[in-house]
Amino acid sequence: MDPANPASFNHRTELLSTGRRYHFVDQLPANYDPATSKTLICIHGFPDFWYGWRYQIKPWVELGYRVVVPDKLGYGGTDKPEDPSEYTSRKVANDIAALMDLLQLPKAVIIGHDWGCFMASRFALWHPDRLLSLVLMSVPFVPPAKTYTPLEKIVERVPNWGYHLFFEDRASSREIEKNLPRFFKLIYRNKKTSDVQLENWTLKGGAARVLNSDIVDRDGTGLLNQQEFDYYVSQFDGRMNGPLNYYRTTLHRFNEEQDPSILQAPRPDLPVLLIIGKEDPTSNQGALDITRKMIPHVQIELIDGVGHWLMVECKEHINETIPRFLRNVLASDVQTKL
Repeated sequence: MDPANPASFNHRTELLSTGRRYHFVDQLPANYDPATSKTLICIHGFPDFWYGWRYQIKPWVELGYRVVVPDKLGYGGTDKPEDPSEYTSRKVANDIAALMDLLQLPKAVIIGHDWGCFMASRFALWHPDRLLSLVLMSVPFVPPAKTYTPLEKIVERVPNWGYHLFFEDRASSREIEKNLPRFFKLIYRNKKTSDVQLENWTLKGGAARVLNSDIVDRDGTGLLNQQEFDYYVSQFDGRMNGPLNYYRTTLHRFNEEQDPSILQAPRPDLPVLLIIGKEDPTSNQGALDITRKMIPHVQIELIDGVGHWLMVECKEHINETIPRFLRNVLASDVQTKL
């Protein structure tokens, strides 16, 4: 389980009962006991894949957890449907439940970052009885909407989501693929050292402007070392359509969430932790009051001086904070070395 060697992790690819084939890392601890060992399912965001959790897998396994990290639909070694309607949160939640069925896991701790955070929160609404605990990273919880709001109107309320409009356009898939190294330099840039001209790239029109300029070329590989950067670029070469399809599901997600069977918030007895970097411009921290209202028992941690990529920017903190939270909320039956 060496972050510098992706092949050192235990990789699996399996056909799920939903009909979709998923690639995932499945790492078991020493003395694994299905009856007592707890499983953490880590769901990545955009543009990421299983490798985004490379610094967490080994430390958590060494604490006695089984750690399962899938490539989400559209990413890495997982199926990549062309139709955006296949990428809705209900369908992805059903995939996660099917993955748990495959692994014979009645319940698990669900951890999500970015788009994976949104999918994790929706999993808690569609499959509430399958969770031991829920950990949300970088995205506050908001309940299913009662009325449809077009993405253009959402961006008016949350200007730092302006880049969503670019990603929603199917033409962005090819545009990004043509400028892939530049795109990843932008996404994983180190805000503390990057060009100040990149500060507003998340605003409407900013992403397209940066991709068609050489501003970001002056930066290095940012939060990634050269080997990691090259690996990321290789995994997304010619493969951006699937990841971007999540940004094309606004109406699809609204329609499916009108189903009366969906919960409006995670079940009241479910332990929930939300972690956000204070310097993350895309985290919509204005929604924190909604999160507190909908999940009164939520534990919220805002980390000073940290941006979006929590698992890299403050990896030691994440590696320690989440197991500590789990130890406290699942103290009666979690068997770890803590």
